[in-house]
Amino acid sequence: MNKLNQIKNNFSQSISVKIVVVTILVLLLLIPIGMIKSLITERQVYREEALQDIQEKWGKSQKVAGPILTIPVQQIKLIDEKERIYNYLLHILPDDLNYEVKITPEIRYRGMYKVVVYEANMDISGNFPNMNELAENYSNYTFKWNEAYMTIGVPDMKGIQNQLEIDLNGKKYGVTPGVKNKDIISTGVAFNTPINTEKFKKKINFKTNLILKGSKDLQFYPIGKNTYINMESPWENPSFKGNFLPEDRNNSENGFNAYWKVLNLNRNYPQNWIGDTYTIENSTFGVELLLPIDHYQKSMRSAKYALMFIFLTFICFLFFEILNNKIIHPIQYLLVSAGLVIFYILLLSLSEQIGFNKAYLLASAGIISLITIYTSSVFRSFKVNAFFAAILSTLYIYLFVILQMQDYALLMGSIGLFIILALMMYFSRRVNWYKSIDEKSSTEVQTN
Repeated sequence: MNKLNQIKNNFSQSISVKIVVVTILVLLLLIPIGMIKSLITERQVYREEALQDIQEKWGKSQKVAGPILTIPVQQIKLIDEKERIYNYLLHILPDDLNYEVKITPEIRYRGMYKVVVYEANMDISGNFPNMNELAENYSNYTFKWNEAYMTIGVPDMKGIQNQLEIDLNGKKYGVTPGVKNKDIISTGVAFNTPINTEKFKKKINFKTNLILKGSKDLQFYPIGKNTYINMESPWENPSFKGNFLPEDRNNSENGFNAYWKVLNLNRNYPQNWIGDTYTIENSTFGVELLLPIDHYQKSMRSAKYALMFIFLTFICFLFFEILNNKIIHPIQYLLVSAGLVIFYILLLSLSEQIGFNKAYLLASAGIISLITIYTSSVFRSFKVNAFFAAILSTLYIYLFVILQMQDYALLMGSIGLFIILALMMYFSRRVNWYKSIDEKSSTEVQTN
């Protein structure tokens, strides 16, 4: 019976069996890791709902187009020896289009969530081509000059903050809400601007002012033959997006200013056309007002490294177990792994309150201290405990560095894994994996 117990004891202490048990524990820990990832996603959804609620009340992302001049035209066609009249809309884009934009940002909160919103004050000016010269290019059409109108496209109408009017060659015209046709844009405002061809023998100069509320980003359509945008704001974290980047920009702690110049040759539609022949979609550009780096994104990225962290910690435990002739029970492995998993829950909950960097410092310091104190009762060696604490600290510092990187995260991760593998190979080169952990004790029992 004693021999049977001795065989069972040796078997339970076998390195191979211990590796199998540890591997099973690591695989089982995929379940709580997956639950943590789901929790992060769920918190992201809550935040998006809060942000959408703010945006619905303040104003959504805005894309400004215009003004666009539209003139109804008629064409007489002879069909079956009968004259038939067909009505069309001729859309005319500006020759020069200038935007002077001042963006005033503001932070709004919904519970612990925050979103950046803005109010943009835009002075819009420019000119349209000579109408008489344009009419010559459409000589087979009859122009209804008195029914001409201009349109400015605004996707979220509730963001408009001022009563609009447009100045054409010194004469002002009022605005009506809504667009009169959806050939080019679907939402916006219209100005009834009948064209007097005698008065507008030269280019039609226009100017207007638009004060617009929105959130997240502000973009523009380059509908001018030459489109110029000069933008300034006290916001420190702009992200220039869309099809065109600024020709000149300056960003500092006091805010940013940017300047765009876009030619009609840079886009895929002409300066005038009839009906819905062309679309101006997919040609926008502008700026997004960024908040500091998303802590949910970083928390998710850190959770993706959870399995690797647990595996490396278990490997360290296993090596200490072998090299120090100690026996660590699987329950002790499980308790340590629970601490490693709780780190990600602490990181998520703290980052929502105090930001990611501070949360990472507190969560990692707490977990490193907890595991180090616990392992001191196992190894009972200050040198081993200090070495283990140093290893854990190095791993968490290494993870933090990777999380701060965007472009070089993969490179740093692969180099780090290579170094870890090399160290594991080095320290395990003299381990006899076929011997039991407590071979000396077993030998003494057999001798007795």
